Amino acid sequence: MTRDNNLEIAKLQKEIGDHIGVGVDSLMFNYVDEPGQGAKLFLITLNPRHNQSFLFHSTTGRDKLEALQAMREYVTTYKDRTSSYTIQWSVRGERELNTSYFRAKNILDALDKLFYDRDPNSITVFSVILNPIA
Repeated sequence: MTRDNNLEIAKLQKEIGDHIGVGVDSLMFNYVDEPGQGAKLFLITLNPRHNQSFLFHSTTGRDKLEALQAMREYVTTYKDRTSSYTIQWSVRGERELNTSYFRAKNILDALDKLFYDRDPNSITVFSVILNPIA
């Protein structure tokens, strides 16, 4: 019997959401085909409280399924390989101070996740804090 890639993709997406601790409705799996290099997967978290989206992580593979399998591998080990950061920010022109939490390898990586797919002038960052190891 032939494997149904769509069912496998749906299963892996659910596993990733379960492991992160959010529902699939709070995640966006954005696949980009890179000619000659395969597929790149950008996993985006959707935050309804801020009404904003942020990059969780990106992976690559020969195709969508392989990129998704690489993402599943990442989410099972990322807490051991990354640090926790708290970023306080606001949307330019608004008064509300927002707080977001990111897992990243360093401060620049955390800021890249905050600014992913948006104009860097649209957000004002007030603080970036490396959280203590629990």
